[in-house]
Amino acid sequence: MHLLLVEDDERLARALTRLLEEDRHVVEHAPDGVTGLELAAAIEGLDVVILDVGLPDMSGLDVARRLRRDRVDVAILMLTARDTVTDRVTGLDAGADDYVVKPFAYQEVAARLRALARRAEPGPRRAEPRLEAGAITLDETSRRVTAAGRNVDLSPREFSLLEALLRHAGQTLSRDQLLDLAWPFSVAVTPNAVDAYVHYLRTKLGDAGAQIETVRGVGYRLADA
Repeated sequence: MHLLLVEDDERLARALTRLLEEDRHVVEHAPDGVTGLELAAAIEGLDVVILDVGLPDMSGLDVARRLRRDRVDVAILMLTARDTVTDRVTGLDAGADDYVVKPFAYQEVAARLRALARRAEPGPRRAEPRLEAGAITLDETSRRVTAAGRNVDLSPREFSLLEALLRHAGQTLSRDQLLDLAWPFSVAVTPNAVDAYVHYLRTKLGDAGAQIETVRGVGYRLADA
């Protein structure tokens, strides 16, 4: 899903963003309510706003009310340290679709996002993104990869790395950027791991592996043709 995280705690925002991206969500971040409102109105195809109640410039409750007043068609998952029944009712009445109390386990956030997705799609599922560059195709729904029409069997980490390269086809990504995009926040790993997995990918992709180009002193780039 395409998500907007409105959270002023920078450390929490970084951790949550990385975990959400590991689950193959597209995540935008706003550090305050005003920016959150601007992005929510500007982003096309936004699915869920993950909204902290305690923002520095305005209450997350007021952000939710503004979104509903302005008829922004997006689900709202509210994050808050307030856990009384009255607090939860206030959040839901402000326009939230669901509620998570801090501190929370990431698995709960992920499950509530899945529930919101199910509610939003009562009919046939929407087509999932299909990523292509040159001879390489990646289908997120089936988790199927082909190279020049040939099926390629990838490990979960190889799949995530290839997806990151495909989403930024034609762009040079540093090893640190690839670690941020393709490795979960909880895993301790060094930039050398990127080199190893690029080697694995090139081998499995065969001739199409040549599309993954080394940019000396910087990182890697996937040629988009």
